[in-house]
Amino acid sequence: MKKCVENLATSKITGGRRHPLRTRRKYEIDRYPNEPVNGSQVTITRRVRGNNRKTALKTIDFVNLATGDAKVKKTKILKVLDNSTNNDYKRRGIITKGAILEIQEGKCRIVSNPGQIGIVNAVLLKE
Repeated sequence: MKKCVENLATSKITGGRRHPLRTRRKYEIDRYPNEPVNGSQVTITRRVRGNNRKTALKTIDFVNLATGDAKVKKTKILKVLDNSTNNDYKRRGIITKGAILEIQEGKCRIVSNPGQIGIVNAVLLKE
């Protein structure tokens, strides 16, 4: 998804076209956002700047739930209740950092970034 170079919409005083001094570099090009949803686990790995790798989730059905007593257990996701990032994400059931999920133990809030690190960590909310 290559963006055009900004500030070339206007023409010169003489009426001629403006030409960019350079085009966008590969590291300046945007990607489509990765939006993980509820379903059986599917991950993708992509190369990012500096020849590093990011593991992203496409779908996930379990969450690593941290309870108050310093224990972590794997719990099934039932549905996405709220997502303050975007109202459209809430409607579509997208899992992002800060989203509130319904799980078997109650409600939890996501504290990891599943679209970039490939895991879903959450803390249990007190009711």
